[in-house]
Amino acid sequence: MRKSLTALSAALIIGGAASAQKVAFEEYTLDNGLHVVLHQDKSAPVVVTSVMYHVGAKDENPERTGFAHFFEHLLFEGTKNIQRGEWFKIVTANGGQNNANTSDDRTYYYEVFPSNNLELALWMESERLMHPVINQIGVSTQNEVVKEEKRLRVDNQPYGNLFTEVKKNLFVKHPYRWAPIGSMEHLDAATLDEFLDFNKKFYIPNNAVLVVAGDFEKDQAKAWVKKYFGEIAKGKDIKRELILEDPIVKEIKAEYQDPNIQLPMVVTAYRTPSMKTRDARVLEMIAAVLSGGKSSRLYKKMVDDKKMALEVASFSYSQEDYGIYFVYGIPMQGFELNDLVKEIDVEIAKIQTELISERDFQKLQNTFENQYVESNSDLEGLAENLASNYLLYGDINLINTQIEIYRSITREEIRDVAKKYLNPNQRLVLDYIPEKDSVKK
Repeated sequence: MRKSLTALSAALIIGGAASAQKVAFEEYTLDNGLHVVLHQDKSAPVVVTSVMYHVGAKDENPERTGFAHFFEHLLFEGTKNIQRGEWFKIVTANGGQNNANTSDDRTYYYEVFPSNNLELALWMESERLMHPVINQIGVSTQNEVVKEEKRLRVDNQPYGNLFTEVKKNLFVKHPYRWAPIGSMEHLDAATLDEFLDFNKKFYIPNNAVLVVAGDFEKDQAKAWVKKYFGEIAKGKDIKRELILEDPIVKEIKAEYQDPNIQLPMVVTAYRTPSMKTRDARVLEMIAAVLSGGKSSRLYKKMVDDKKMALEVASFSYSQEDYGIYFVYGIPMQGFELNDLVKEIDVEIAKIQTELISERDFQKLQNTFENQYVESNSDLEGLAENLASNYLLYGDINLINTQIEIYRSITREEIRDVAKKYLNPNQRLVLDYIPEKDSVKK
């Protein structure tokens, strides 16, 4: 499931600086390789139980795309001890809620329960891992569910194929070149044995992290974790190879016609480094300078002053192996897509050649202070951050130290990183336009 463009581009909001408290946690690993993280917070009688698996769209066979997202649905079908169709009923009957989501890099499941139901949550997640029922009935049912999701969220959604088109043009070798929703033809062609093999390979304790956050007693939680997860067999080690892309040395031009839109959009997209790098954090700051609120450079100039764009924004979409830096705009009547690109390039060139002012730099620091505090302000977000920091970043204590990285970034780095990655010969320019009459069916 994907974040929308609006949510991604609005994530950086200007505000006053806030102070963050250190997040305390305990971590250990079971004999079967399952990593466990405990964060105790007794401020409310609630507990979050989550499991993140290191499997996403990039782990799929190119001829069987969509498997990771498919499993996000399939593993709610039922288990040896939870009858088909009963999962959500059990959660709701016990005052809880749950959900799951899939990205290119990982799959994440979580439950939020009143704290007296921690044992139930741990048992259910252990059942998902140890005793999933994967049969043709479940596969056929979820195949229709996923198809309907694709129709609603992608095929019939305005700008619904934007990410898909950017990814397939920006990546040639790496599996980021397809979207997590995958191909319905691939899912239709897959056999039950292929689904069983995918589960056996990736849904194993040594490819996962379990997080318990909230109101609980540590000794009791540890006992339940051992009881329900300790006997699950360790899987075979997963060998991963980073597939390297050749550098982009010439501007890529592409066009996509969307029958669901009336207003064209232009996207410039740049391939950027892993989210684990310092440069990735600097790119997030650059995005905030360009479009972090209505006082930002792109919005103020192109929307407010020149009135040439209905909407314009930029954001850095960070992932485990590579990232994508997006800039997109929708022109007002009387302006062309290329007019927006030229104006955007002027502002990027300024960042590449001029240091941002001390005042703007302080405002930027305040933005990231607030964002950092906000990201850990609710239990659900904090649990996911703990899981991601361990599984994807390889440093769980980033929950406490990541803000120091942002604080240490300089104005000179902002200029130099923009100069390093955001050049016309390193990008895709995608004209995302309404379907032309001549090609309508």
